[in-house]
Amino acid sequence: MDLRLKDKIALVAGSSRGLGYAAALALAKEGCKVAINGRDEAKIKSVAEKMSKETGAQVIGLAGDVSQIDAPEKLIQQTVAAFGGLDILITNAGGPPPGTIDSLDESAWQKGIDLCLMLHVRLIKSALPHLRKSDCASVLTVTSISVKQPIANLLLSNSIRAATIGLTKSLALDLGGEGIRFNSILPGWTETERVAELMTARANANQSTVEEETRKQSAQSPLGRLGQPEEFANAAAFLVSPAASYITGVMLNVDGGMYKGTL
Repeated sequence: MDLRLKDKIALVAGSSRGLGYAAALALAKEGCKVAINGRDEAKIKSVAEKMSKETGAQVIGLAGDVSQIDAPEKLIQQTVAAFGGLDILITNAGGPPPGTIDSLDESAWQKGIDLCLMLHVRLIKSALPHLRKSDCASVLTVTSISVKQPIANLLLSNSIRAATIGLTKSLALDLGGEGIRFNSILPGWTETERVAELMTARANANQSTVEEETRKQSAQSPLGRLGQPEEFANAAAFLVSPAASYITGVMLNVDGGMYKGTL
C-alpha cells in the first residue's frame, strides 16, 4: 500500500529512542521530511544524521525537553523554519516514574501532568496554525494501554494519560470540520529502553530477574511475547498518513491482545 507520505513534513516528539524513534524511522522510510526531538542535543543530532543516512530522507534533530512550558512552541517553529510547513505531528514523551498514592508527592504529580498531558496540549496548540494550512493534517498522541487497563504501581501514567485520551477525542470532534485528524495509539508492553527499566524495577521489588519478569509479562499476551517497536511504528505511520484519511477519533490498542476488555 502506498501511504502517500513522500515529502510530507512531520515532527515526532520524544524520538531519540524507543517508540518515538521507531515511528520517526518509519516515516523517514516512507519519504517524509522528519524533525526528531530529544533532550540531549549531541545525541539527537547524531540520531538524525544516522536516520538520514539510513533512509535517504531529510531528517533534522531538535533538542528540547517537551515537558518544559516553552519547548513545544520552539520545536514547532524550528520544524516549520527548516521544512516550510507541517503536515504530521506525533506527540510523545517518556513515561512518568512508578509510584503509589503514598509515595508520590505534589511535585511528582505536577511533573507527571506536564509530561503526560500538557506536552500534548502545548505541541498541538502551537502546531495548529501550520496544520490548518496542510491538506493532510494529522495528529497522533502516544498514550498507553494503561488508560484502559491500569498497570500496577504506575499511578501517574494510569491517571494522567487518561486525560490525553479525552483531549484527543475532543479535538477530533472539534476540528474534524477543518480537515485535521486526531488519533491515539495505546501501546502495550513493547521492547524499549523504558520497558527494560520497568522490568528491572519489578525484578528488584520481587527479588527475581529481569528475564523472569519479562516472561511473566509476555504471558499476558495471547501472542506470548512483548511487542517490537517497529510493530508500533507501522501502525503509527498508517494512522498519520493520507491512506487513513477517514480515520479520526480512534484510540488504537497496539498491545498484542494484552487488554482483556471488549470495548
